[in-house]
Parts: sequence; C-alpha cells; structure tokens
Amino acid sequence: MSMAKSARAPQEAVDLNLDFRSPPESAKKLPNKDSDFLDGSPSESPGLETTKGITAFQTLVHLVKGNIGTGVLGLPLAMKNAGILMGPLSLLAMGLISCHCMHILIRCARRFCHRFNKPFMDYGDTVMHGLEANPSAWLRNHAHWGRCIVSFFLIVTQMGFCCVYIVFLADNLKQVVEAVNSTTNNCHYETVILTPTMDSRLYMLTFLPFLVLIVLIRNLRILTVFSLLANITMLISLIIIIQYIVQEIPDPHQLPLVANWKTYSLFFGTAIFSFESIGVVLPLENKMKDARRFPVILSLGMSIITALYISVGTLGYLRFGDDVKASITLNLPNCWLYQSVKILYIIGILCTYALQFYVPAEIIIPFATSHVSKRWALPLDLFLRLAMVSLTCVLAILIPRLDLVLSLVGSLSGSALALIIPPLLEITTFYSEGLSHVTIVKDALISILGFVGFVMGTYQALDELIQSGNSITFSNSTIFIQ
Repeated sequence: MSMAKSARAPQEAVDLNLDFRSPPESAKKLPNKDSDFLDGSPSESPGLETTKGITAFQTLVHLVKGNIGTGVLGLPLAMKNAGILMGPLSLLAMGLISCHCMHILIRCARRFCHRFNKPFMDYGDTVMHGLEANPSAWLRNHAHWGRCIVSFFLIVTQMGFCCVYIVFLADNLKQVVEAVNSTTNNCHYETVILTPTMDSRLYMLTFLPFLVLIVLIRNLRILTVFSLLANITMLISLIIIIQYIVQEIPDPHQLPLVANWKTYSLFFGTAIFSFESIGVVLPLENKMKDARRFPVILSLGMSIITALYISVGTLGYLRFGDDVKASITLNLPNCWLYQSVKILYIIGILCTYALQFYVPAEIIIPFATSHVSKRWALPLDLFLRLAMVSLTCVLAILIPRLDLVLSLVGSLSGSALALIIPPLLEITTFYSEGLSHVTIVKDALISILGFVGFVMGTYQALDELIQSGNSITFSNSTIFIQ
C-alpha cells in the first residue's frame, strides 16, 4: 500500500507495479495464485515447475520497484510528524524491523514447504500451518482462520491503496487545473495565484467512470501493459522530484528534533504504509532460479529501499519545512516542467489502480461466483467489480485527506501484516522445537510494537479526520494547496 522491463515484459511487468501486494489463494479454482499473479499469467497457466525463474538481479529490481509507490511521496510530511531527528531514526528502525519480519516469514514458509513437501507456500498457507503446529488444541482446530485473517487484511490493504490513489488523483488534478492560468516556463519564480474550481470530491467522482472501465479488464496480460506504463511514468517523475528538492536546502536549525507524540502515530502509519510489502517476498523467492540467495537479495533490497525512503523523506522535509504537504508533488512549483510531473503521476496512478484492484478482486469474485450458476457468474462478476470500485471512491470521498488516509491504511492493515503476524508466526512454528527465551521476548516486543501502532495510529488518524470534518466545510485537498 506494490506494489518488468525485459524481453519477457508481459510475464514480469506485474512484479514491478508500485505498491504491489501479492494475493493469497482465494479459492480452489485459483491454485498457487501468488506465483501466477507474479508471473503475469492467468490462473490456468502451467505451474511453477515449468517456469525458468528469474535471476538475483531481476529479483532485486522487482523487490525495490515493488516497494516504491505513493507512500514515498508522503514521507516528507511523515518526517514533520516525527521530527527531523526522530523521523530518520524511526524510519531506519522501521526498515530493519520490517526486513527482519520478512526473513521470519521466509524461514517459516521454508519449514512448512519441507515438512509438507510442497514447492511453494504463500502467506495465508504459512499462517494456517503455523496455527496447526501450535500446542493449543483450540488454535489447531481453528487454523483455517489464519488464512482468512491474512486474506482479510490483504483485501483491506489493497482496497486502502485504491482509496489512496483516488485521493491522490483528485488532489493533484485539482492543483494542476487551478494553477493552469498561472503556469509559466520559469521554474525559479513560483506563482501562487490559484483559480478556485470545484470541490476535490467532485474530482474524485470524475475519475470514477475511467476507473470502472479499467477494472472491467480481466485479462492480466493486458494489465501488464498498464504496469509498464505506470512504472515508466513514476520513475521519470520521481527522478525529477529528487533533483528539485536537492537544489536548495534551507537552514534546518528551526525544525524540531522531536515532534509531538500525537503526530508521531501518524508518522508510524505512513511509514508502515510505505514498508508494507511483506506479501510479495514469498512469490519472489519462489520465482528465483536459486532461492537460497533470496535472503541476501532481500536484505540488500530493503537496505536500498530504506536508504531511499530516509533520503527522500528527510530532504523533502528540509526543503519545505512546515509547509510540506500531504504529497510532495503538491509542493512543486507551478511551471510546466513540474506540472508535467503531476500529470505523469496521475497517468501512472490510473494505470496502477487496476493492478492493485486485481488483488482483492481475485480473492472476492471467484469465491462469490462459485456459489452461483454459470449463467449468473459473469453478471455477478461485473456487478462486484462495479460495487468494489464504487466503494473505494465513496471511502475516498469520506476520507479525503491524503496524509490521513495513508496513515489510516498503514496503521489499520499494514501493521498487522508486517509487524504483528510474522513474530507470532515464528513462535507458533518453532515453539515445539525449543525457541530461546530471547527470541520469544524479541517476537513479543515486535508484535506489541505493531499492536500499539495499530491502535494509536488508527485512533489518531480517525480523530484527525473527525476534527477536520468538523472544522472544514470544503474538501480536504484545498487546504494542501494554498
């Protein structure tokens, strides 16, 4: 909340879609859905045994690209919520802990693959088998809840990404339209004269017909074209943004080292939103030619990602200070070069929306259509797609502040998938084999940290939303672009 540049682009493009998260098996008719989705192939395609696999470098590229999306654009404001010293340190700690939890998931999945003689184990299966290995009879009898819990949080995460995208689209398009009359070719003189237009929630509604048309595309191979376009536009935009923020860094002495603890919980949610890509690690490992090298690739990839996040977040906060906005694109000058960056990101997010939507659709729709006759399967499929995309639009309208929806999605679902579940999974998987007390305490502390972030981040985001709803008559986004 991932979430493909080779001769096999149609096969691998989906791996690189930004903010990508891999779906678990949603029904018997979707066997090994993780690997199929990452392969960019339909569910009826041959199994993993027939795939050639990807190299270590390709895996590293997929991992890095799969983590870099809209979340990185909100990190400068997250730094403001934490403080110029506390923010980078916390982001570093968050990256280390997230990487450690990913390694835990890999270890547990490998253990169950060996135990059950399976070539691949997805997140949901791993949690289910972890509960089956638990000493508690009650947990063993309800082990299938593990898969359901992972699927639920994955759906919430992916639908949350879609909501974030709609708010992002509206905010950036609104600013481009309002500044069009004052946009110049001079990027050194920033114009601030904006022509008021319609409320940003109406901009969200204008995107709805386009989103509906995109999500009606059910062929994943066609969607890989959108993935390739999204990756190109976002990469170009991010490079232009970075070169702008490093041009003039003002004196940072007036920035607080540590921010208020209330706003720190918002930082936590945004950071987890950016790092929460744990669902993609198992499918990537499964696609490697030499899976034994994956832990090293994972550590290297997460190091690159963490360094990039700290750099963009810190430099963005240093560059704009207290004026930093929910998305750093909203801080760019009103010249055509940087307005084109917003337009490129709008195109990229529109393309990525369909790929993020594909994940919950492939979990929910097959389950629903399996309970109706073949005659009603297609109408129900189309109805559910329309209902789901409309739901994301409605939620975006109800939660129209980009910074708060980022934090809310990260706190609500990201903390569960990335911080709470993996340490508990390690305890249930290896407890019978004699875990050390240090490991148990470590896992307990990480899960407690995730739970505290879950509660405090969700509460603070909802509280901010209620307060802003009571004090602002017009939309959200207008306050970001004054």
